[in-house]
Amino acid sequence: MHHHHELEIQPSIINLVEDIINHAIHEKASDIHLEPYVDQLRIRFRIDGLLREYQTLTSQWMLQIISRIKVLASLDISEKRLPQDGHFNWSLKQKNTDCRISTCPTIFGEKIVIRLLDSSQEQFNITELGMSHTHQTLFLNAIAQPQGLILVTGPTGSGKTVTLYSAINQLNNIERNISTIEDPVEIKLHGINQVSVNPKIGLTFSHALRAFLRQDPDVIMVGEMRDFETAEIAIKAAQTGHLVLSTLHTNSAAESIHRLLNMGIPAYQIVNCFHLIIAQRLARKLCQHCRIPQENNLTELPFTTHYSANKKGCAHCHQGYQGRTAIYEMIQFTPSVKNMLLTTQSLTTLTNNAAFTSLRTSGYQKISEGITSLEELYRITIHDQT
Repeated sequence: MHHHHELEIQPSIINLVEDIINHAIHEKASDIHLEPYVDQLRIRFRIDGLLREYQTLTSQWMLQIISRIKVLASLDISEKRLPQDGHFNWSLKQKNTDCRISTCPTIFGEKIVIRLLDSSQEQFNITELGMSHTHQTLFLNAIAQPQGLILVTGPTGSGKTVTLYSAINQLNNIERNISTIEDPVEIKLHGINQVSVNPKIGLTFSHALRAFLRQDPDVIMVGEMRDFETAEIAIKAAQTGHLVLSTLHTNSAAESIHRLLNMGIPAYQIVNCFHLIIAQRLARKLCQHCRIPQENNLTELPFTTHYSANKKGCAHCHQGYQGRTAIYEMIQFTPSVKNMLLTTQSLTTLTNNAAFTSLRTSGYQKISEGITSLEELYRITIHDQT
């Protein structure tokens, strides 16, 4: 049965792959993992940030399934020893999904990851980010400024892109020239000049950023400030009449400032051009159908009642959770914060500052509203200071 030429992919395989992708989209998965092992192909979906097993298939189907996906993504089927990247579009019930493929050879065959991006996700709306009223006002005020820098920080997968896209979407009008440099461009936005970095040919963040500055920009988004050069140009741009939005891979808002100082950016420059530093995490939302009310017996927690997840889950959720919301921490560059940074270059006293709400505090707010659980907050802020 499986001795024939592997290019003649059977209809049953085509249907099987179609089922897998459709199911993943229906489950609102962000990624599909197809992993070859000695005698089986394991298929997992990443849902609300965590991987869940979808099914395991006997290894006799493995080569065909992998070939089918490579055909969809126009990859070289005969190349099995080197990683490849590609993409294809998938439509299901009037909904288009952009599927990004990455292959990687393992000892038992090629592992494939399919990243699913909802192309209709162009409703990036600041009011739907899950910010508290105070945070939303701070954010809106910051992006309304004609120049300066706004930094969003957090680990990979903490929702930074969505926050930045929402800001850009809000600013996107006929009077503004908006350019982004990303690695790569995740979602195409109409009316925005988006550029993907391409290190192979020397198109780096700093290279593209220099080009933007000759293109009469109003708003610039830099996917990530990875090095001194990029940070330096971004800060210069923010001081010369441009609004700049960017990200750093740090755990907290205060840590971002230390990272910049360590990169060699002087404190007075940070003080001169920063409006806001935002740190964020994504927390899974409790299923409103089966969450379990808890009595709070911990005196140090600032809420009386809260809820925990029903591990068994119900028809509406995955193990008691459904969907995600963001929690935020923001440093607003008030005169007192600027002064503190210039005099001490340390932000240890910042946590007592009125201009600051920590991730934990924002999380407690969401817990008291029954949106997420204490367990979930501890899971996502495990490395952060209380």
